[in-house]
Amino acid sequence: MQSVLPPATASSLPDDSDPREAAWQLRVVVLVPAYNEASSIGATLDGLMVQSRPADRIVVIPNGCSDSTAWAARKYPVTVMELPRLEHRKSEALNRAWNEYAYDADVVICLDADTVLPPNALAAWAQEFAASETPSGRPLGGSSSKFTMQDPGILSRLQKAEFATWTDVALRRGRTSVLAGTGCAINNSVLRRVAARDDREGPWVYTSQVEDFELTYRIRELGYTCQVSPDVRAYTDSMKSVKALWGQRMKWQVGTVEDLLELGVNRLTLRDWGQQAMGLLGVFLKLLWLAVMAASLVLGVFRFVLFWWLVPILFVALDIKRARRIPHRDWKDIALAASFFPQEIFMWLRSGWFLASWWAVLTGKITRRRIDRWEAQYTAEEIN
Repeated sequence: MQSVLPPATASSLPDDSDPREAAWQLRVVVLVPAYNEASSIGATLDGLMVQSRPADRIVVIPNGCSDSTAWAARKYPVTVMELPRLEHRKSEALNRAWNEYAYDADVVICLDADTVLPPNALAAWAQEFAASETPSGRPLGGSSSKFTMQDPGILSRLQKAEFATWTDVALRRGRTSVLAGTGCAINNSVLRRVAARDDREGPWVYTSQVEDFELTYRIRELGYTCQVSPDVRAYTDSMKSVKALWGQRMKWQVGTVEDLLELGVNRLTLRDWGQQAMGLLGVFLKLLWLAVMAASLVLGVFRFVLFWWLVPILFVALDIKRARRIPHRDWKDIALAASFFPQEIFMWLRSGWFLASWWAVLTGKITRRRIDRWEAQYTAEEIN
């Protein structure tokens, strides 16, 4: 089995070494790309300052900021790599910092500047990479955090419930197809192998609008396992408005569809293609339901059947069951799940951006026009 450590590091550790001791011998570098995050970068760095296992280096990468992000970061004992507005945005910022400061690391942690890690995070991640193997029997390529939101708003609670379900599914499967850039740790030996490809300047490619998904695919392609950490949680900001949420999800969904069309159907993308198929089926069924209801009303044949209540009751029961798995939940999370309509509206929203993203990708193929989804998301967040 291929070692999860770079050869020089792995050979220096005895076969019977304690993973906890081995974890301290790994060089851990944290990369924090930031765009106008002056209001949140302090909390992010405060969290890194109190880690039970400190990072060997923390690199904050303000790129194209028009606020005081860099000034706020320089208050801390970190490296600040201030960059101008980059053509390839986050991916280019990460590549520049990785080439300059993290190339010789053992573990690279990517952390958004609006995300806070609990004190156990770096130690837990280092122990995961120092372990001899994963449950899958393959070397560990990357470990994503279990990220959650704590904003009290209804929209944020809906997002928190959504990500809690995603986390549970990934933990049950023991693997994930996306190492969330919000907070993840990556085996740097595999990053060097990915960076050696001739289609990029570093581990992160510039042709994808969802660089996390593409990078995770390349890691898995090399025979490594990517998982959600059972021990590391990250606390991050949510989208505070429907417009901002729509911009974020259009970027994620359009980028994923573009990448899947580029990568094709294979054993690594089969599940992702299945999720796309289920999403499109869900859109079709919702539109069919609307058409049937409209036609029955127009033709005057609509009749209410008491049996129909069973469907929303089942949905509510399932939502409540899932809500009980939400981390840091309170009675409002349970009440939201039991009220049916907020969750149903959120599902319609998901169907909306799912359909819109496929339409955008297909029309873009025809017109050869590609919208900058990063810019669209930034604009939506700034307006709101």
